Amino acid sequence: MQETDALREARHEIEVCNACRYCEGFCAVFPAVNLRREFSAGDLSYLANLCHNCRGCYYACQYAPPHEWGINIPRSLALVRAQSYSEYAWPPKLARAFERNGVVLAGAIAAGLVVMLLLTIGLVPDARLYAAHPVVPGAFYQVIPLWMMQVVGLATFGFSLVALGQGALRFWRDAGGRGKITVRAVLAALHDVATLKNLGGGGGGCNDNSERFSMRRRRLHHAMMYGFLLCFAATCTGFVYDSFLGWAAPYPFFSVPVLLGTLGGIGLLAGTGGLFAMKLVDDPGPAPRELLGADVALLGLLFFAALTGLALLALRGTGAMGIALAVHLGVILALFVTLPYSKMVHGVYRGAALLRAAIEKRAGVG
Repeated sequence: MQETDALREARHEIEVCNACRYCEGFCAVFPAVNLRREFSAGDLSYLANLCHNCRGCYYACQYAPPHEWGINIPRSLALVRAQSYSEYAWPPKLARAFERNGVVLAGAIAAGLVVMLLLTIGLVPDARLYAAHPVVPGAFYQVIPLWMMQVVGLATFGFSLVALGQGALRFWRDAGGRGKITVRAVLAALHDVATLKNLGGGGGGCNDNSERFSMRRRRLHHAMMYGFLLCFAATCTGFVYDSFLGWAAPYPFFSVPVLLGTLGGIGLLAGTGGLFAMKLVDDPGPAPRELLGADVALLGLLFFAALTGLALLALRGTGAMGIALAVHLGVILALFVTLPYSKMVHGVYRGAALLRAAIEKRAGVG
């Protein structure tokens, strides 16, 4: 990573923390800090992405504001994380999307909706678009052809996967990913990802907006993460049903894809809505307000992806199904296109950072 004011400030604060070590039991970052005496740009990128922003160190630190030293690790590492998202983005020319993330995501949603609505309204006769199609196999394809859904979906999602993979590789190399990747290390990292252990701080939870500990952020992140994974599983199951078993959508309510999608959509709505509500009352001290737009934009995109999906489920079989389908696919198109250039990448980089932490913990070296 390039040397910036954010990187230099983070290095200074981490060096102070490494000398003090009062907060070393508060989260997973401080044991990783204690393994090293000097901090390269790559080390700081790794530590910033290992941080889950539990904020325990901020409220425990004797040198935090209003102390004249103003040590604010959550804010400093958040700024470095944002810099890492931009620098590791692939292709590099699209990295500027991170600089105005909220605007980019809002524009992508609008563009996705406009494209899908124009194509649907322009290509589908009104008699078919606004008809109350019975909920039978192939009803969706009377409005938007299956081949169009598959081509657009696979192309955009495939590109996003490649871009995310390239970004993760750039992060791993720059952050000094080294040491042998063992099965035990991978399993430990997967456990930490699945349980979101680091959102438990030192064990009592996060400090949402005061010195009081709470597991609320961890539970809401669980709802959001597993809701998203259930929705993705529903999409994959539907793809297998249609492409390999010949069972066309829409499916009965008690089918596997619909149950997975319904549970996932409810989880996404609860998680994203709850996290947004928390942001309205969060203590602004440990949080960089300049990054708030990216957070809100991602929460909004995931919220509307779930909301439009559940609305489509409720409206299928009515005359509103065609428009509901176009709106939902427009939001999903925006999600796929912006996936590598939104805060969604934090899941990939944090996963890689947790893997490196698991390797270091077993090797006992930085």
